[in-house]
Amino acid sequence: MSGWRGVGCCWVGARMSDLPKSWTVVPIRKVNQFTSSTLSPMTRPKEVFELYSVPSFSTGSPERLEGSAIGSTKQTVAPGDVLISKINPRINRVWTVGQMAAEVQIASSEWIGFRSGAIQPAFANYYFKSPDFREILCSEVAGVGGSLTRAQPKRVADYPIPIAPAAEQTRIASQLDTLLIRIQSCNDRFDVIPAMVNRFRQAVLDAATLGVLTASWREANGGDYEWTDVQLSEIAEVQGGVTKDAKKQSALDEEVPYLRVANVQRGYIDLTQVKTIRVPQAKLKSLLLEAGDVLFNEGGDLDKLGRGWVWSGQIPRCTFQNHVFRARLFDKENQPKFVSWWGNSRGLDYFIRSGKQTTNLASINKTMLAALPIRLPSAAEQAEIVRRVEALFALADRIESRANTARTQAQRLGPLVLAKAFRGELVSQDPQDESAINLLNRIEAAHSPAPKNRIAKVAARGRSKVKAQGVGTRWNGEETLGATMKLELVPDNYLETLIAAADGLNAKELWQKSKLDIDDFYVQLSKEIDRGLIAIDAQDESRIFRSAKSQGG
Repeated sequence: MSGWRGVGCCWVGARMSDLPKSWTVVPIRKVNQFTSSTLSPMTRPKEVFELYSVPSFSTGSPERLEGSAIGSTKQTVAPGDVLISKINPRINRVWTVGQMAAEVQIASSEWIGFRSGAIQPAFANYYFKSPDFREILCSEVAGVGGSLTRAQPKRVADYPIPIAPAAEQTRIASQLDTLLIRIQSCNDRFDVIPAMVNRFRQAVLDAATLGVLTASWREANGGDYEWTDVQLSEIAEVQGGVTKDAKKQSALDEEVPYLRVANVQRGYIDLTQVKTIRVPQAKLKSLLLEAGDVLFNEGGDLDKLGRGWVWSGQIPRCTFQNHVFRARLFDKENQPKFVSWWGNSRGLDYFIRSGKQTTNLASINKTMLAALPIRLPSAAEQAEIVRRVEALFALADRIESRANTARTQAQRLGPLVLAKAFRGELVSQDPQDESAINLLNRIEAAHSPAPKNRIAKVAARGRSKVKAQGVGTRWNGEETLGATMKLELVPDNYLETLIAAADGLNAKELWQKSKLDIDDFYVQLSKEIDRGLIAIDAQDESRIFRSAKSQGG
């Protein structure tokens, strides 16, 4: 679809041959019957509206607000209308207006509305979420970028939309409902795996630094393997790094790589971006890192407090900045990784208690770090701890890698299933289904203008029937309120549903809520009275319409 542009329909030509014979493709404008009137809720401050806003899309529910709380003009919408977000189209936001509410349903002007007698709302909703449609939508936007980009409704009207037979649309939407729920469930499960793996790693570190991980090793070796309480300064030299002061740097000083806080992560060294600094020759030797140096961050955000790992000599002649501390072990039999794991697990509480804290910020100094309390096992047990932890971490890495691969594949399933659906490959075709072409022709014939005298006669018949009930009144030119619903789109019990939701309405109230043209309103009202769906409360002088069900009819 990436080659499709405008109404040249090269996409249609390229893809029509790939679609089932019972399908067709047309520009959206040919089947979009969405019409809407604008409404200013501020003029009805106490009335509650059901508002479909772009921000509320992520909640899955429209807002219910009084008119006084809605600042700008909105567009009226109706149940089944499919809304496509114009704003930042790369965010896949498509929303179908829900069942008729007691409140007037309105939507932000940031939505493009779609309504069609030929295409079911669920089918249209899924198509507008499909990769083919999103590719076109995102290829032609206006604006400088991000949240300022907008899809252009006039262009969108010329984008293609495939149409399947009505019965097949139902089957496709039903199948997508089932499959996409399963795919989302699968993705949700994959989403929790990284956190589970991280909890596993932390549990391993806790077991390692508490002596639980090597309890069986101590028992098997039968020796005296007591753990000794020490401070970091007793087993290592603690040193601060070089200060980046341009005024004190000289062009004669050697320029070397140096590690910043961003490079020293919890449990690994990130060398994605390494900067350089000039260091006076007299200080350089004492500030160069050696393999086995244990690094700790000074802090800043709580996440950075005491964070660190072991330098393994990845870069020759590398130093470190003053916001990073280096601990160089005196006894080379002690394990740098054990000391670092201790700092990253058991040391956290100490750093938080001892560090200087302000709102969401904390830091430690060299003296505090030097006093870090450590329970130190023997060199032999440290070596065994390192061996076991690295084996378990390697297992965690393999699980995480496989889960990430599977997760990537699962995330592709949704778009692949949608693409398959709109190629006509998701469900089987039924030769008994009315073809999409015949469906469009039938709808077009039904919408063809009838002779004016026929329309007048139908409307007059409807009015005469309800006038006999004493309610056939026009309301001083208020027909200009603007219709948004077409008579052919409303269900058989449309007005009865409105009446039931409001527990009774008079004729004018019912007409205003119906969003029907005045003549269409009379025709529909007459039909529903004839079918016994609507009753008039004979005891009420204001002629209130009520649902026949509520009257026991």
